Amino acid sequence: MSGLAQQREQEEAVALELRRRRELLRRDRIFNPRIRTIGIDKDALDAQVKERKMQEAAEKAQHERFAHDMKKNDKLMCLLEERQKNEIKDMNKALNEFQKNFQKPETRREFDLNDPQALKKDRPARVSDDDPRCTISGMQKFMGEDLNYEQRMKFQKEQLREWFLQQQKDLKNALADQKLADDLYDKFRIELDRKIMEEQRKEEESRRNVCTATKTFNRIQAAEQDHKNELEKAQKIKDDMDEITCLLRGDFLSENPDQAIGPWSKHPVLVDRWKGMNQKQLMAIRQFQKEQVLDKQRMRELERRRDAEWDRQRLQAARLQLLWERHQQRQNRVLRQDLDVRNAELSQEQKAKNVYLKEEEYSNIPTEEFYAQFNTTTR
Repeated sequence: MSGLAQQREQEEAVALELRRRRELLRRDRIFNPRIRTIGIDKDALDAQVKERKMQEAAEKAQHERFAHDMKKNDKLMCLLEERQKNEIKDMNKALNEFQKNFQKPETRREFDLNDPQALKKDRPARVSDDDPRCTISGMQKFMGEDLNYEQRMKFQKEQLREWFLQQQKDLKNALADQKLADDLYDKFRIELDRKIMEEQRKEEESRRNVCTATKTFNRIQAAEQDHKNELEKAQKIKDDMDEITCLLRGDFLSENPDQAIGPWSKHPVLVDRWKGMNQKQLMAIRQFQKEQVLDKQRMRELERRRDAEWDRQRLQAARLQLLWERHQQRQNRVLRQDLDVRNAELSQEQKAKNVYLKEEEYSNIPTEEFYAQFNTTTR
């Protein structure tokens, strides 16, 4: 009884010690915040942390792309603003040069009102009878009281005649200049068409040379490939036949009885060198090897025919492409000739129209209106 009680006390002590250790371990797990998992889904938290990091990385990459695009756009805007400033500067410079050269104060119609030297250039109220400043309101000269009436009328008629002659001369010069400009434009168009045709001819010739060189190169490559394939085929057949002959004549397939004889005596037999095959089996093996050689030869022949067919189709496609390009060039040449003929007809019509309009304009000037303008100018 004492032994059983002692054993039971020992078992209870061991169980109590195990329970105490489990409680200590549980307390460590509960009160340690680093390894505590009670009430928390650690896998979900880890997944959320990983997803958050991936989202931050994606946002960072997107911000970097936006920053790169903004830098690029800023550089482009700076270049455009600099170009605009240069254009405005050039326009202002050109405007100042134009005003300086062609819009001088002396050329203005109202310059006599603002001329600083007006008093120095001014003359007395009346110099002579034909002074143009003697108006009606001045009461200094009346109709018919001038002393050089005959000379004035003669001068006016001479001046009128000179004006008519000058107008005729200007009209002739304008027509000559227009004709010269039209002739120069026609020569320029003819020269431009000639250069374009020359460039097209050179391009067509170069393309033809390239096609010829390509066909020659492809033909040479095909011949070299065929010759190389034939040599490889012949060498392979020779090597195969040599290998077959060597194998057939060797001791391994011929079952030479001498190879099974031991090195010390003729009676012991080496079992690992004896095959035990009869003549019929050997003939079957040789026949199978011959069929393999023939199958391999047929496969190579089919491959060679397939390569030849591909080369033929490629050459035919290149020939069709060349014929199509020539057809397109002929159509473009015909269209270009029709366009040149139409342009020449339009040019002739424009010339005739310009001449007619100018003749109509000069023929419709009223004589009374011209004399009224002339009297106003002389006053």
